[in-house]
Order: sequence, then C-alpha cells, then structure tokens
Amino acid sequence: MWQPKRRWILLGLMQSVSTAFPAKAQTMPVKSPTPEQVVRGFLDNVRSGRNPEAAAIYMAPQVQAHQVQSEREETLIRTPEDYAAHVREFQRAFGHFTFTVEALIAQGDLVSVRWRQMGHHIQSLNGEAPTGAELIELTSVVYRVAGGKIVEYWLQTYRKGMDLQLEKANNRLH
Repeated sequence: MWQPKRRWILLGLMQSVSTAFPAKAQTMPVKSPTPEQVVRGFLDNVRSGRNPEAAAIYMAPQVQAHQVQSEREETLIRTPEDYAAHVREFQRAFGHFTFTVEALIAQGDLVSVRWRQMGHHIQSLNGEAPTGAELIELTSVVYRVAGGKIVEYWLQTYRKGMDLQLEKANNRLH
C-alpha cells in the first residue's frame, strides 16, 4: 500500500533523475531545397521583377554568370545586390513587364529554363528613341545550384529578335 509520503519522495526522485539526464534533443534534419525549388523561387520572386531585393535568398554571394548574346560571350561575377539592380534596369527599360517560364527541366544540380519577357520600349536600349512598342525577349538559361544557392549560370538571349522588333517599331514612327 502506498503511503503519501513515499509517493512524493518517489516523484521527487524521478523528477531529479529526469533533470540530471535530459532526453536527447530531437533534431529534425533540415531539408535543403532542391535545385529546382531554388531556381523556381528565384524566377518567381527575383527575375520576375516582383521582389529583386530577395536575390540573396537564392544566390551565392558571388555567382559566375556566363552570358552568351548573339554578338559576344562574356563571364561576369554577379552578386545578389547587382543582380537586383539588373532587374530594376529591366523595369526602367520595359516598364511593368510580364515574365513567363515556358520550360523548366531539372537534373541533378542543373536547372534549364526558357522564359519569355514582354514589356514596352519606354527607355532607349541602343541609343534609339523609345517607341512605346511592345517588346518580347526570349532567353534560355542553365543554372547550377550548390548548397541551396545559385552559384553559376549560362544565359543566352535572342538579341537579333529584339533588334528586329526595335527596327520595326522605329519604322512605324517614321
């Protein structure tokens, strides 16, 4: 038969044992986002113009940007800050633009994307007068993701198409 005094002593002993030997903390493994999730987040939030300042969430502090444009190839080092400025430049040149991902394929640490950006010619791009005409830019990019961040990308923009659109818009004005 339990005596009330013994019960309190036993409960006190159990309490002191549990304090002396705390249970191991149950740590849930933190699951890193997949490369596809990183790139989709980047495109939806940063490249779309929705929130350029969020670039540091998706980009490493320095990213190798291999840019192949019809007229030349170059490799730049992009930081999240200058990428955000780059997107704001697009906003100034094209106004509020629509950004549509037309294809996205992920394999391992690489994500290939093709997008269409549509805006209006509200700022000179090559020294010409702005026409207000609708402009469409088609771009393909392969991103490499490591440690949950974009660390490198290869971008190719169809510049000839942009040049033809500008020429057509300028011819309509004259």
